[in-house]
Order: sequence, then C-alpha cells, then structure tokens
Amino acid sequence: MPASPAVVRTAVVTGAGSQRGIGRATAHRLAAAGYEIAVLDLDEAAAKEAAAEIAERHGVRALGVRCDVTDRASVDSAVTGVEGALAPIGALVNNAGITDPSRFLDIEPHVWRKIFAVNVDGTYHVTQRIAGGMVERGFGRIVNLSSVSAQRGGGVFGGSHYSAAKGAVLGLTRAVARELGGTGVTVNAVAPGLIDTDITGGALVGEQRASVLSTIPAGRAGSADDVAVTIAFLCTPEAEYLTGTTVDINGGSHIH
Repeated sequence: MPASPAVVRTAVVTGAGSQRGIGRATAHRLAAAGYEIAVLDLDEAAAKEAAAEIAERHGVRALGVRCDVTDRASVDSAVTGVEGALAPIGALVNNAGITDPSRFLDIEPHVWRKIFAVNVDGTYHVTQRIAGGMVERGFGRIVNLSSVSAQRGGGVFGGSHYSAAKGAVLGLTRAVARELGGTGVTVNAVAPGLIDTDITGGALVGEQRASVLSTIPAGRAGSADDVAVTIAFLCTPEAEYLTGTTVDINGGSHIH
C-alpha cells in the first residue's frame, strides 16, 4: 500500500456494517492507508461495531453512523455528523447496495423501485452531499460499486433490475467524473464478479456454484479484500489520473 496521505482525511464508506462485506474490508484498507473512517450503515449497531473494530486495529479515529442512503434527510444528518467529528472528507466509497434474483417477468414494481432506490438513488444522494466539499478543498476520491452483471447483462445472481441499476451507476460515474474533471476530484467504479460475502455466500451452492466457478479463469470466487485493495488504490493521491474508469474485479469471468 502507498504511504499514508500527508494530510489527514476521512473516508466515508456506506454499507460497511456487514462483517464479511466489501465495505468493511475496504474500510480496513483505507484505515491502514491513513484515512480516518466513517461507516454509514442502515444498521446503527453494526456501523458502530465496525468503527470500533477499525479504530482498535489501525489506531485511527473512526465513527459509525446510522444512515438510510435512500433518504435525503438521513444522508444529510449522517454526513453533517461526520463533518463535525472527523477530518475533512477526502474519499467516498458508495458500497451500500442490495440485490435480488427475481426473473424479469416476475419482478414486482415495488421490488424494482427498491433495487433502484438503494443502488442508484443512494449513490446520488451521498455523492451529491459530499462532492461539493471535495471540490471546494481541491481533493476527492469517489468510488462507486457496480457489478459484472451490468456489463454482461445479468446471468450471475442479481436479476435484470439489479443489472439495470448497476448499469445506471456506471453511467452516473462517467458523467460525474467528466463534470468534476479538473477540480482534483476523481470518480471511478469497480465492477466485482462473484465475491464471497454475507450477501452472496449462501446464494450459490452445489452444482450451481460449481458451474459458475468453472467459468472463472482464476478458478475461484473473489474475496472482499480482492475488491477492497483496488478501491483503496483508487482512493490514493497517486491515482489522480484515473477518472471515469471501471475496474473489473472478476477473476477473468467477463473479459471484454
């Protein structure tokens, strides 16, 4: 990992309460790189537990805050709390997301809206609340979580509504990167493939899991840390020439 940033900054990671999730692994990586950490999660107890774990392990200040990323007022309240307690925000990882395996003809409208509310609206709400301050300070690293499903058109675990939402995240990433170009703020996305987390760990088992793994040249599912190490790099000062990009983290399962 590159050396800690010369200026102490805070990294906000949404949805980092899950013990085996990409968000928590990313928060640990960013703390190891010298960032103070704000864990925003719908589960307040999990957010606080994650923050305590991170602070103890890495010796940095960390704060766990309840936040519903689909609710504008909740986002504003959470970020205001972070701004008052920790160093200026220098990195944002929009990790909060949900998935659903329903086939297209079976998707109910309320399920469609929920998938978009968390994955797309949540990314919009948190990014818009934080990006302005980054622009004012002349430094920011924003990383959005998309998915291999957005690139290959589903067929992994999430249904068409998940693929569509994660595709929207890619479009938003590129557009905001273009708009914020020249301000010192970069905006990138990562597109994980099959990753062993609390969400997907039990979703694929037996022959179905073996079938999916047989299509991955790396020969295994990814780990949360496989994704976290890439996100952490994108949040370094050294990654200043990378913006509007999508980094595939799928073990070669979707080469394009």
